[in-house]
Amino acid sequence: MNPLACRDALQKIINEKGLDLKVAVVLGDDVLPKHSELLTQNVQEMFNGEPLPAHVASSNAYLGAVAIRDALDLGADIVITGRVVDSAVVLAPLLHEYKWSLDDYDKLAQGSLAGHVIECGAQCTGGNFTDWRLVQGFDNMGFPIVEVSEDASFIVTKPQGTGGLVSNATVAEQIVYEIGNPQAYLLPDVTADFSQVHLEQIDEDRVKVTGATGRAPTQQYKVSATYADGYRVLVSFLIAGREAPEKAQTIADAIINKCERVLALRSVPPFSEKSIEILGIESTYGSHSRIQESREVVVKIAIKHMFKEACMFFASEIAQASTGMAPALAGIVGGRPKASAVVKLFSFLIDKDQIKVEVDFAGQRHPVQIPTGSADQAFAQHSVGEVAVYQGDEIEVALVEVAHARSGDKGNHSNIGVIARKVEYLPWIRAALNEQAVAEYMQHVLDPEKSKVIRYELPAMHALNFMLENALGGGGIASLRIDPQGKAFAQQLLDMPIKVPAKLLEK
Repeated sequence: MNPLACRDALQKIINEKGLDLKVAVVLGDDVLPKHSELLTQNVQEMFNGEPLPAHVASSNAYLGAVAIRDALDLGADIVITGRVVDSAVVLAPLLHEYKWSLDDYDKLAQGSLAGHVIECGAQCTGGNFTDWRLVQGFDNMGFPIVEVSEDASFIVTKPQGTGGLVSNATVAEQIVYEIGNPQAYLLPDVTADFSQVHLEQIDEDRVKVTGATGRAPTQQYKVSATYADGYRVLVSFLIAGREAPEKAQTIADAIINKCERVLALRSVPPFSEKSIEILGIESTYGSHSRIQESREVVVKIAIKHMFKEACMFFASEIAQASTGMAPALAGIVGGRPKASAVVKLFSFLIDKDQIKVEVDFAGQRHPVQIPTGSADQAFAQHSVGEVAVYQGDEIEVALVEVAHARSGDKGNHSNIGVIARKVEYLPWIRAALNEQAVAEYMQHVLDPEKSKVIRYELPAMHALNFMLENALGGGGIASLRIDPQGKAFAQQLLDMPIKVPAKLLEK
């Protein structure tokens, strides 16, 4: 990213249009110039402890809202930033408008929550919603509006006459989206606690949000660095006819086996990673698949190798499978696949005092004073709420009958937030969805050596949040899976059977 060049290009357009707009740039997120220095500091990946790579393509700290606030205070009409946390672009104008103190942590937490709710657009106005049939107007979805009061309470709504739905459930699903411990949502400006957030439907498509609290942020920024990690190829094609799934698996195995045999003859190592997914027989559901036969499936094969030439060789072997293997291979998506570089994420922490944050405005550089933060991040984790005791008169239903859910990613981790449709259901959800039960149900996405499942409580929203560590095959662009960000995990978990009293469902 080059925010200064972006400013220059934008200023040129402003001048050409004869507009009176002032542009500021936030600087300081780029940590790449410090890389040699960081290599001497025993920097480790924050999730797996690996050492910092010798060479990285990019390295950017997630800055907060203070610099954007300062830019607005200086008189900027437009603020261009490098890397910042998503919620900062909402919190900053609130700091500017209401002059909140940077140690008024409850307000900072509420303002950050407002940003978190709207950062993914229509995901809080009916998009990606469990009860999608309740949502009207997908062809004209209304994007969210937050009306934030000076006391930091806010109302989520959308423009009149647009599609979508703003309800307690749509907002709740977005609140649990891509979070870890809801009592310690770490941001540069505040450590937020979302566990006691309260939602109130005050009118049609209007939900009031209160209850987020905060405490001092940490003394560190999170940094996302990227580095080259070999090459990959992904190919998809159709297999049709009887026994399509078996044909698909046979063809995929044969292509990989042939390629690795030839590579071995050339003294080239095998593929470092490989993934075969047969789409159309619920292969992403693991042992929970309910479909064994289909007369059409899509085969997705992905491989990774340190050498680009090995990937190109694999790509060249796809077409011959249509004439030399099982019948009815068709529809190779995009033609012959191409090898592309694998860019892997490396996340680490850096002390805030190592980052010089500035605002470039009106020909001058203005230093930004960032609060130090606190090394003390101790807090009392919520105890487990009421757990139902089975009496023998329960019936078995799918989790979706009693809960909403949404899933997302954080690096190589995925979270699944589960919200009870009624508070009375929550003890039964807790009883069924303990950490071991969820780990067993989702074992097809977990790494048997590195994964674990952690459950957190959100009492005021009648919700639970599950963190599935190391569940995404590397996550993001580094993963070879069809679902590298765990977007479908919630839908899978919603099919998990749980026991509840029949009388409770009748209420």
